[in-house]
Amino acid sequence: MTRFRLLTSEALRSIGANKSTTLAAVVTVLVGMFLLGVFIGLGTWLVSWSDSKKKELAVHTFIKDESTPRQINDLRTFLESHALVKSGGVKFITKDEALKIMEKRSPELTRNLASNPLPASFDIVPTKGEDTETIALDIQQAKLAAVDEVTWGQEVSKRILALARGIQIVFLIAIVVLLVASTIDIANTIRLSIFARRREVEVMKLVGATNWFVRGPFMLEGLMTGLVGSLAAILLLFLGREIAVPSILPNDRTSAEVQAMPFMWTSLILLMVGLGIGALGSGLTLRKFLRV
Repeated sequence: MTRFRLLTSEALRSIGANKSTTLAAVVTVLVGMFLLGVFIGLGTWLVSWSDSKKKELAVHTFIKDESTPRQINDLRTFLESHALVKSGGVKFITKDEALKIMEKRSPELTRNLASNPLPASFDIVPTKGEDTETIALDIQQAKLAAVDEVTWGQEVSKRILALARGIQIVFLIAIVVLLVASTIDIANTIRLSIFARRREVEVMKLVGATNWFVRGPFMLEGLMTGLVGSLAAILLLFLGREIAVPSILPNDRTSAEVQAMPFMWTSLILLMVGLGIGALGSGLTLRKFLRV
C-alpha cells in the first residue's frame, strides 16, 4: 500500500506539473474513444443489418402439378433432413396459397384468370445465408420426381452476401486503424511529458531505481489519462444518443432484429481500450529513457 500511495502521489504530481500535456493526452483519448464508439455503434448496426438480410435468403422449390402425395412427401423428407437447412425452415405452399400471395403482390397479374397457373412449392430457409446456393444445387442433383424448378435469387444472393462481407471487412479494418492511430497519438503526447522529465528519470536510474519503479508513475498517469478521456467520450456518446440521434431520426424505423451493440457493452469496451492504450502508450514511450 505504501508503494502504491507513492506511485499515485507521483502520478498526480506529474499531472499537476504538466497540465498542458496532460490535457492534450486526455483530449487525444477523448477523440479517439469517441470515434471508436461511433464506429462500434455504426459498424455493429451495419453488421446486424447485413445478417438480417442474409436471413431473408431462401430457396424456392416448385413442384410439378402431376406429382403424387408420396413424391411430395419424399421431397419434404429430403429437405427437412438436409444438414444445411434451418430447423423448421421448410414451408409448404399450396397452389391456392401461392395465388393469394400473388394477388397481394401483383393484383393486376391475377385478374380474370380462368384457372390457377401457379404451382405448389417449398420455401427453404438455410441455417446460414451463405448456404443458399449449396442447398439449391443439392436439390437439383438429387433429381427427385416432384421437383419442377429450383430458384434462389442467384444474383440477389451474391450481391447481399458480397455486401455483408464488405461491411464486416471495412468495419474490422476501421477499428484496427483507429486503435493503432489512437495508441500512436497518445504515445506521442505522453512522450512530451516524459521528455520534459528525462533528467529526473536519468537521476532516478543513476541512484539505483528499478525500471518498474520509474515506469510505475508514468503508467499510472497513462491509466488516469485514459480513464478520464474514455469517460468523457462515453458521456458525449450518451448525449449524442439521447439528444442528437432522436432529432435526426425522430421515428424509430429499426426492426427488432437490426440493432447496434448495447451501449453498456460499448462503454465497457471504451473504458478498457482507453485504459489499455493509456498504459501501453506510457510504457512503450518510457523504454527509450530507461536505457541509462
